[in-house]
Amino acid sequence: MGNDLVLRVVSKWLSPIIILFALYVQFHGDYSPGGGFQAGVIFSTAILLYALTYGLDAALKLIPETPLRLCASFGVLLYAGVGIASMLMGGNFLNYSVLAEDPIVGQHIGIIVIELGVGITVASVMILLFFTFARRVAPE
Repeated sequence: MGNDLVLRVVSKWLSPIIILFALYVQFHGDYSPGGGFQAGVIFSTAILLYALTYGLDAALKLIPETPLRLCASFGVLLYAGVGIASMLMGGNFLNYSVLAEDPIVGQHIGIIVIELGVGITVASVMILLFFTFARRVAPE
């Protein structure tokens, strides 16, 4: 990677803003457009920007592949866990209304947890895909 000072400074300032916006989209997705998929893609762009600016090795030190694989699996398990919890509480698979005493509160809880699982999975898989393709085209 080149030593472009302006690019490095801008990416250092921009990455936390991107992550903050991803968190906003993640947790506001229950009340407006957005949610897990969009937040996962937005979050992964912060890591991709870091990797493009500082290099693939620096990005792999920041966020190694093993925790990413675990996060991808955890997100899917979180999604499925909400469905199973709904069934164990007497409802259908992913029937959020049984997750709390008040059906509306149960639906909010269910949507937030489901979208969190989707966001974690999407962000992890997007970063893993980038690492995989970046490694294949990296000059030797």
